[in-house]
Amino acid sequence: MTLRCCLLVFALAGGLAAAAAPARAWIATNGLLVEPVNATDFFVPFRGRPAATSFWCAAGDFVIRRLGLPPGTRVFRLSAPPRRSGEGILFSLSPEGAQDRGVQVWGSKDKGMSASLAQTYCANEEPLFFFF
Repeated sequence: MTLRCCLLVFALAGGLAAAAAPARAWIATNGLLVEPVNATDFFVPFRGRPAATSFWCAAGDFVIRRLGLPPGTRVFRLSAPPRRSGEGILFSLSPEGAQDRGVQVWGSKDKGMSASLAQTYCANEEPLFFFF
């Protein structure tokens, strides 16, 4: 009986979290939302993760797992750093308007990073489990 009760609580919590997310939003492996803006741009709102690497994790995860693009696809940060407390980050698949600060990739002369490199930041993160 206790196991059934716990499963019911988890099912309800997942349903409530999904219902509170914007209709087109996608949840990355680290629990951050990714909201498509248009065909090339997407926004990762602040959801309790202060590190920029958490936002890059969500961006890379979105590009590879949701959009199904190759791991080598370049991802660019459009929001000017530094990110203020409580603010999200706007990303793009297009280099137009990309910021040259806020990310340092050794051996790379352009402003973005590959989706696979961004996704590696997910390795050290636990998923967020809270209501939105």
